[in-house]
Amino acid sequence: MKPSRVHRETVDLSSYPDLVVVYLGMRVNRLYGLRTLIARGPRIKPSDEKADGLLAHETFVWSLFPMHLGLRQYWRDLPALLAWARSEPHRVWWRDFLRDSGGTGFWHETYLLRGGMEAVYDDVPQRRGFASFAPVQPARGAMFGSAARVGRPEDDLAPVVTEDDLYTPGAGS
Repeated sequence: MKPSRVHRETVDLSSYPDLVVVYLGMRVNRLYGLRTLIARGPRIKPSDEKADGLLAHETFVWSLFPMHLGLRQYWRDLPALLAWARSEPHRVWWRDFLRDSGGTGFWHETYLLRGGMEAVYDDVPQRRGFASFAPVQPARGAMFGSAARVGRPEDDLAPVVTEDDLYTPGAGS
């Protein structure tokens, strides 16, 4: 057998026992969604990329037509990710998006090294990720918050928007 010319490496994740990886995507569903993507899209990433617990942040393009941008983030642990998600400006971004997606769709999938995965898809017209093969159900009740969906309800914080505010006419206005 011929010796390999490939330089192979791997990583030692033992220093990150509670590592969390999250993929996020924002897809333009309607032409006016380009405006939403340009205005709101940059506000989804941590402003200084030094948010407590954020280990790495990467951006990429899922597709050009329809425009679909993505992020991959590595977090020290789930509480750090959830704390950042409920802090400014991300909290306001998420609240505003849940009120009106502005011609876009948004989704995320979360993977925990210690076990557990979860996802949510908001105004995403095409099944992707877990939704491309697993049964889809409304994100209501026990499936409303990401910590509960991943099996860690004890790590949940107050939601950006409560289920009642999101689904009850006139609530939270």
